[in-house]
Parts: sequence; structure tokens; C-alpha cells
Amino acid sequence: MNGSGIRYQLLLPDGLTVMNTQAMHVHQLEELQRIVFPTLADDELIRAEHYLRHIEIFPEGQFVITDKERVIGMTTTMRCDFDFANHHHTFKETISGGWMSNHDPRGEWLYGLDMGLHPEYRGRGLSRILYRSRQEVARMLGLRGQLTVGMMMGYGELSHLMSGKQYYEEMIIGERTDPTLTVQMRMGFEPVALISEYLNDPSCGNFGVLIKLDADKVV
Repeated sequence: MNGSGIRYQLLLPDGLTVMNTQAMHVHQLEELQRIVFPTLADDELIRAEHYLRHIEIFPEGQFVITDKERVIGMTTTMRCDFDFANHHHTFKETISGGWMSNHDPRGEWLYGLDMGLHPEYRGRGLSRILYRSRQEVARMLGLRGQLTVGMMMGYGELSHLMSGKQYYEEMIIGERTDPTLTVQMRMGFEPVALISEYLNDPSCGNFGVLIKLDADKVV
């Protein structure tokens, strides 16, 4: 696989397949978004027409996991440069309303816009496989690594007891376990900053955590 859009395919022992997203997947991807992110604001969900555009502008950065013809996992990425001194941004700004027009074909970072698995397939290490596929893309394109913003999925139900800042600080020093970010940190991602009002989702109190994975790290 390289910047010319050569297709990626990985056959897993249990009969699942990881591959670059194709046009035939986009309607299933829109449906999967609603299943994976049931509390996300409707105007922040990615639609089928958006996925088609992602395939056009950065085909090697889009992945699905399929079980025969069924799409059960996905991740969307773009290339960008990033100013760590001015880290605040929102999901809607980054993905340009779904169209991903902020993609920079010369950008030094692979920015992960979403990651999702159907609930029936969770707990099988498939997210790790998607992150590993993204890491291979970052290396083969000579990028600095991966960036993404993780959701503090455990914070929403505790938001009446503590601030997002307190939850974040306890999590990064290991005093609190988050169902999403703790897993990402165990893969090698490093927390960079807490971002308030990153997206409109009560399950994480609208918070996101900017995390990075340098290209020399192995998932």
C-alpha cells in the first residue's frame, strides 16, 4: 500500500477481513455510525455521501472490517499538520461537516476521525487491529504517527459528581479506568490535552482527549 491508493487487505483467523473502504460499503457505514454512536448529535454523524467523498480524496486511509458482506467495523482518517500549542478544535470543524475538506495530502500526521465496531463484535481485539492498520499507513507514507481525539465514555454518568478535568487527571495517572481511553493508552497512545466541547455527546460530557501515537511505536 502507498500514496497511489494500492488496496490493503488483511484476512483474520476468524474469517473477518480488514480492507480499504469501497463504494459498496458506504450505506452500511452510515447505518453502523448510528449503532456505534447512538447519543451523538445527528448533525455530527457521517453519512453515506460523506464516505464516498473520503474514498475519493484519501482512499488508503479509510478502512472497514467485514464479516462476509456485512460491515462490522470502520475507521476514517485524513492527513494533516497540527499545532500542538493551539490544540483546541471540534469534531465538526475537523471533519468539515462530514466532507473532510481539511485533508492535507502533504500533512505529517494521520488524524483518526472515527473508530467503531458493531456491539456484537466487541471484545475481540478488532479495534487494535484497525489502529495497527492505521499505523502501517502512517509508516508507509512517512508520517510522524497518528493523532485522534478519544471520548471519555465513562465520564457522562459521573459528570454530576466531578468535573471533566478531575476525571481526566485521575485517568491519566492511573487512578481511574475509562472504557475507551484507558484501552487506547494501553495500545501506546499518549494523552496530550483535554478538549472541552469537542463534540455534542452526553456520554462523554462533550469532552474529548487529544492523544498521539508516534510512528516508531508498535501497536
